[in-house]
Amino acid sequence: MSTKKFCSLLSLFVVLAIGVTFASSTPWKELGPEGGDARSLSYDPHNPDRILLGTSSGQLYLSQDRGKSWTRFAQIGLGDDYVLDNTAFDPNDSNTIYVAVWSVEHQRDAGDLYVTRDGGKSWKTIESMRGKSIRALTIAPSNPKILIAGALDGVYRSEDSASTWHRISPENHAEIKNIESIAIDPKNSDVVYAGTWHLPWKTEDGGKNWHSIKQGVIDDSDVFSIIVDSSNPSNVFASACSGIYKSETSGQLFHKIQGIPMTARRTRVLMQDPVNPQIVYAGTTEGLYKTVDGGKTFKLMGVKNAIVNDVSIDPRDPKRVLLATDRSGVLMSENGGESFEPSNRGYSHRQVATVVVDQKDPDTIYAGLLNDRDFGGVYVSHDAGASWRQMSKGLKDRDVFTLQQSEGGTLWAGTNHGIMEFSGKSDTWEQASEVVKEKIIPAPKVVAKATPKTAAGKKAAAAAAAKAAKPKIEYEKSELTAQVSQLAFAGSHWYAATSSGVYSSHDAGKAWHGGPINTDSRFLSVSANDDKALAVTATSGYLSIDQGEKWEKVTVPNFITVINSATVAPDGSLWMATQQGAMRSTDDGKTWDHVTGGLPWKQILEVSVDAPNRRMLATARDARGVYASTDNGATWKYSADSELLVRGAVGFRGGYLAITAFNGLEVGSANAAAATVTRASSHGSGSK
Repeated sequence: MSTKKFCSLLSLFVVLAIGVTFASSTPWKELGPEGGDARSLSYDPHNPDRILLGTSSGQLYLSQDRGKSWTRFAQIGLGDDYVLDNTAFDPNDSNTIYVAVWSVEHQRDAGDLYVTRDGGKSWKTIESMRGKSIRALTIAPSNPKILIAGALDGVYRSEDSASTWHRISPENHAEIKNIESIAIDPKNSDVVYAGTWHLPWKTEDGGKNWHSIKQGVIDDSDVFSIIVDSSNPSNVFASACSGIYKSETSGQLFHKIQGIPMTARRTRVLMQDPVNPQIVYAGTTEGLYKTVDGGKTFKLMGVKNAIVNDVSIDPRDPKRVLLATDRSGVLMSENGGESFEPSNRGYSHRQVATVVVDQKDPDTIYAGLLNDRDFGGVYVSHDAGASWRQMSKGLKDRDVFTLQQSEGGTLWAGTNHGIMEFSGKSDTWEQASEVVKEKIIPAPKVVAKATPKTAAGKKAAAAAAAKAAKPKIEYEKSELTAQVSQLAFAGSHWYAATSSGVYSSHDAGKAWHGGPINTDSRFLSVSANDDKALAVTATSGYLSIDQGEKWEKVTVPNFITVINSATVAPDGSLWMATQQGAMRSTDDGKTWDHVTGGLPWKQILEVSVDAPNRRMLATARDARGVYASTDNGATWKYSADSELLVRGAVGFRGGYLAITAFNGLEVGSANAAAATVTRASSHGSGSK
């Protein structure tokens, strides 16, 4: 499961208007890199070409061409932490769509059931399900008006197409809680199976009575998925952290299915073929398995290493199978799972940390990714984002926090394990983290000898004594293995902010010198212009005016609680983006002004220099656009809103290339600028 942030303001709203695809309302365009995490899939029963794709940060995507391409359909909730594991079309009315959500940040007491009855134009939350962490949602096959939801506090039932709900599990029951999966008998909607974080349970009378159905199941098994055979309800499959189980007695007794390796037994989803009930797919944490004999034997299919979160089968063509996966996005098979290809056109759910536009070719873009392991690292596009390829050979699953390009065009990466240099000759990243430290060895004591009598002898003796008294300098070499949060290049002066201090290089990265400053070691950001450099931790800042040889602590106003980044502007002023807003100093950090002038007064994430366009850029925590200044930060204009939270930005073709919170990159054309009227300039509220 991915972790995302939760916006507590959500609990104040019952009815939310949610935008449709971005193309109709914003000059921003999603750019990629494509793929990433995908959580759930569901098709329209009246038109299976229409497929919904749920994410782990509140976005809902729609395909209208059987999953070949995707567009952003709706933003569910106000924050970016809602996991959309359960989405469904009403079988009677395709304009009615249900989305059950839970929050990874507030798992036990945050979640909702969202419903649209006009095809996504407007959405509302259902009051009786508000605040519930909903992990499962199922529509009764025998009566589409009946829905069953599983939440962390129990099981709920609706008999009027989700308008009203009532609890059908005992309140505060010691075991029937933490519901992870729900299944309904295809012929009798009163028969409900519930998989918990511990073991499975069943009711045969709509919830009046429940009984444990754990016989044959290894104790303490998390039950991720339950399905009931559509042709024979006595056959029940359940997947758990301990493997896959089958019952031929409606759950009275389960037996464990053999043949699936221990490492792949965390089966997140089971899906029965809608045409042939003998075929069942099992999406595991190590690939897709399939049985064609009702569960007697399972075979590993064409996806061997992917973490499979959901499976969707086209009812018109069961050989067409879609998978929602971690890191690989959507995978498509046309041959019943024998082989798969990515199907992510228009869909990006990547956590980009850094972006660089090539100095010589503005159509070439480099993006550094977090949390994608072998699917992450660095991606490059040579056609302004139309297509991407991975260029991560040599990174060995490193997260990439910062990218910089040297004057000669070489690309450098700051990772969670040192600094890497990209070799165009071998198309490989190579370690470039050699730290050189001077070690002074004191001169040994000179034993006095008889004084020479001649002038020449005295001169020679004096020279020998001077040489012997001179300390010897040795150089210790080691490798920088710390996390490198930011690289800054100012001509031949290079800097690295790391979790073990600040380092500088004056020989194009061949050797680095530095370490902790005073007692501070965990540096988040560094910026440089000419001979001046500013480095910050979360609570302190240091300035160097001699190319990193010496660092002096700057005065940080007492009311600043968190510093996010540092910037040295072209005019020599110092900037800190902080939780309390943007701070600027024109006297080398002795005093600071709190800058507004069109900027939010708090939660500034980044202030940066866009040199090619002669402006400064800024981003804020809750902003879905970019702030720009052409007068050295005195006044700022806000771009048009995108529909995604923006975490950083660089200039691109006169507009912006924005890093979103969880959806890769977005590009905003020049006409995306210009939304708000500038307000007053900065006012002094720092230390004097």
